[in-house]
Amino acid sequence: MSDAPYEPGPIDYLVVEFPGSRMTGEGLPLLVDLVDRGIIRILDLVFVMKEQDGSIRGVELTDLTGDSELDLTVFEGVSSGLLGEDEIDEVSGVLEPGSSAGVLVYENAWAGPLAAALRRGGGRLVANGRIPVEDVLASLEAAESNA
Repeated sequence: MSDAPYEPGPIDYLVVEFPGSRMTGEGLPLLVDLVDRGIIRILDLVFVMKEQDGSIRGVELTDLTGDSELDLTVFEGVSSGLLGEDEIDEVSGVLEPGSSAGVLVYENAWAGPLAAALRRGGGRLVANGRIPVEDVLASLEAAESNA
């Protein structure tokens, strides 16, 4: 363990909808790998289902796929308190009835030490953002067609 003080990285969230509540669980081992390698730290993870009548209910972190092959107990109890009832209500507004969603709040753990070093070196963040993946793919496709 390092004696260096904890330097948190940026906190992000994502909501992934599964239309018709068809979840395969394929991405969950990759999520565990990101945590195991220290790239991200999960702060909150919940699964919700929007019923046909529009009501929302939580889904237990067990075998969501029903195939008994994926052990999700590693995610049980993950809660920082950042994700509350108001945020879940907000998620319900973007889901289609009959769909489920995973709501993930995570720290970009890799970025904390880098940000701290940049600050110690006199740097300061003046802008940040995210480029939509669709834009990146379109740009790559255009570059390939012009080559």
